[in-house]
Amino acid sequence: MIDIFRTIIGTISGMRWNDIIDIFLVAFILYQLFLLIKETRAIQMLNGLILIFFLVLLSKVLGLATMSWILTGLSAVWIIAFVIVFQPELRRVLVELGQNKLFKVIFKEHKILYKELKEATEILKRKKIGGLIVLERDVNLKSFIDTGIKIDAETTSELLLSIFNPKSPLHDGAVIIRQGRIAAAGCILPLSQKEDIDKSYGMRHRAAIGISEETDAITIIVSEERKSISLAIGGKITPDIDGDTLVEILSLYAPKIR
Repeated sequence: MIDIFRTIIGTISGMRWNDIIDIFLVAFILYQLFLLIKETRAIQMLNGLILIFFLVLLSKVLGLATMSWILTGLSAVWIIAFVIVFQPELRRVLVELGQNKLFKVIFKEHKILYKELKEATEILKRKKIGGLIVLERDVNLKSFIDTGIKIDAETTSELLLSIFNPKSPLHDGAVIIRQGRIAAAGCILPLSQKEDIDKSYGMRHRAAIGISEETDAITIIVSEERKSISLAIGGKITPDIDGDTLVEILSLYAPKIR
């Protein structure tokens, strides 16, 4: 065991800077692939494959030749089975990978998203219809997404207006946007417990402040009473902004919006 540690330490000490970059790049790519499949059935079989590879490594370290031979053969069969059984999931992952912001012009995609948000919020404001839109950043909002109705659709002003239509059963909740797409609607957000909040602010504003206190999300509020657009970030509200200011502020946070 000591020899193994010495070998590892010797390998690390002899690494060049490009080896370190290589390792980080591979780790980053594997992490991104994990994020794509973590909520699919494929992740369960992947866990089994990782376990087999770990046992292969362990058997080689302990000198268990027969066990190592069996597991090595089993791992090859497992990979083939993985590809065959999960063709739909893998195809979806490849499609999402091609659409991922890492492989597109990030600011162009954000520009389109902000254009749709600007158009939707300005129309809601003009028609005196309330709305609450949350943009996920680094902190995962899955627990809040699960409180609403899953949608997973492209973000368009038309869809947002349909959701916040007073006759829609989802209009009272929040829309959560993840990776530029509407992940869910009718979501329930935590209300802020601050005592110094402006008394004229209603439930939407308190919910917007609440989610921005607990996470790093950006929340857009359209108030039918105030006939205004506001933005909540980091527990603070920027009130009464127009569409151009909304886009300008969102653009400042573009690198962090997922």
